[in-house]
Amino acid sequence: MSAADDQLHETIDAYNDAWNAHDVLRIGSMHAPDMVFENHTAGERAEGDQALLHIAQIFESWPDIEFKTRRLYVRENLVVQEWTATATHANRMQRGELVAEPTGRRLSWNGMDIIPFEDGLVKRKDVYSDSVSILRQLELI
Repeated sequence: MSAADDQLHETIDAYNDAWNAHDVLRIGSMHAPDMVFENHTAGERAEGDQALLHIAQIFESWPDIEFKTRRLYVRENLVVQEWTATATHANRMQRGELVAEPTGRRLSWNGMDIIPFEDGLVKRKDVYSDSVSILRQLELI
């Protein structure tokens, strides 16, 4: 493994720690100014400062959300990680026409991030997650 890959491993570990700490300021300190956060599954996209507002809303919606990395691939300025999220359905959730009032259920779902870096900062975070699993666990489908 190269020194650059070692540094990127340290950076993604710190980034993931910031996500699990729900530390929006620390997350933002690792973003490029024009960073793009795009959750392709949910059809959500935010850029720059709006990305941090969107991330803060995720933490408001899922106050105890935690991510565990299942697989991590680090290559020249690119991280691909597979994760499992767990969270309590403590707040109202709406996806289009589907609405789920809080159930208090502990949910778990899998996903993947594709994260290119530029100058040591997160340039994009493209998220693909199994949101159908969330809907099944809430008995919406």
